[in-house]
Amino acid sequence: MDASDVLFIRQHLIDPEICIRCNTCEATCPVQAITHDSNNYVVDAAKCNHCMACVPPCPTGSIDNWRTVAKARAYTLEEQFGWESLPEALSEAQLAEAAGGAEVAIAAQPGAQPVAAFEPGQQVFRSADYGATLPPWSAAHAYTNLYGPKAPVKSLTATVTGNVRVTQVGKDYDTHHIVLDFGTTPFPVLEGQSIAIVPPGLDGQGRPHHPRQYSVASPRNGERPGYNNLSLTIKRVLEDHEGRPVRGVASNYMCDLKVGDKVEVIGPFGASFLMPNHPRSHIVMICTGTGSAPMRAMTEWRRRLRQSGKFEGGKLLLFFGARSPEELPYFGPLQKLPRDFIDLNLAFSRVAGQPKRYVQDLMRERAADLAALLADPDACFYVCGLKAMEEGVVLALRDIAVAAGQDWEALGAALQRDGRLHLETY
Repeated sequence: MDASDVLFIRQHLIDPEICIRCNTCEATCPVQAITHDSNNYVVDAAKCNHCMACVPPCPTGSIDNWRTVAKARAYTLEEQFGWESLPEALSEAQLAEAAGGAEVAIAAQPGAQPVAAFEPGQQVFRSADYGATLPPWSAAHAYTNLYGPKAPVKSLTATVTGNVRVTQVGKDYDTHHIVLDFGTTPFPVLEGQSIAIVPPGLDGQGRPHHPRQYSVASPRNGERPGYNNLSLTIKRVLEDHEGRPVRGVASNYMCDLKVGDKVEVIGPFGASFLMPNHPRSHIVMICTGTGSAPMRAMTEWRRRLRQSGKFEGGKLLLFFGARSPEELPYFGPLQKLPRDFIDLNLAFSRVAGQPKRYVQDLMRERAADLAALLADPDACFYVCGLKAMEEGVVLALRDIAVAAGQDWEALGAALQRDGRLHLETY
């Protein structure tokens, strides 16, 4: 082959050192170019078409990495799965040597055609296409990536000041409300942001455990107002999504912590799943299980503002799903919130003698109210919980809009463009 025929590509790669394995990139990619194993999230160069859809939603910036490589020597998935850090970029001299002295021609896209997400002519609904990557216009400024492997400070240590169970089920599947205090170390967070916990010890291959991401469950001024602390909502994991027995490393570590224990933390993460702050704003919260964490943070901040007389107006609607009341986190405290403050809608799918009900069922029952809010530019929608719920929820919003005579394609695009519909599922 003539040296002038050597073709180089800018290969899209994910930095394993700062990736927190949140699955946002894989869920967002429209051509299924991103996949993962138990170690890393990786990008298939034969499928990636450089559309950039995965870049804005990434909370850490780990997705925004590129290496110029020979097309025939692109990093394989197997190579990427084994990485602990990104390979060094090739120097100009190395690229010139690979090109045999010829001018280096870099392809705008990988040589292979992108794999279609669906067959021609087939209509496929992708809920991720409607998720916003911008925050509402009145959201407060979020600080991100203050602590982490590639931040000025690698991590910080928090002290456990509280750990209580917030479900009534047995010990095996309990959910905990855990409070972490940072003392005098700066760690500003907003409602809707997340942090990552670094479990101690090594995995089965003798490597340090990867960080695990958790949404913050407390408002911006702390779980205890005026203190430099925050809370998390964590469910003990004893099986994977296929029902196979597995003991979640981070979830069990966190649920077993005692007051006074120390925890390694990185973050904070997230600059889009943020609540609006203007007085006219309405918030619709749709969640399952521990997806309630950011909703609790938003609700509590609104409650404190209302209590202080500093906030007037703005509706709060909560659609909250679980298998049973016993497995619903914060079930007791939710019942005590004033009904003129929050419109509470609970769905249970595993109650003996009762039909299965999911959050999207409740949403359809409240179609008239939701249609009005969909049409209101001051209303924002937040979805958080298991990935399986996302499509059903967005489909319900679409059906509600269409039934009300609204143009869903125009509305869906506006919800995304204006930072009004936020999806955070896992």
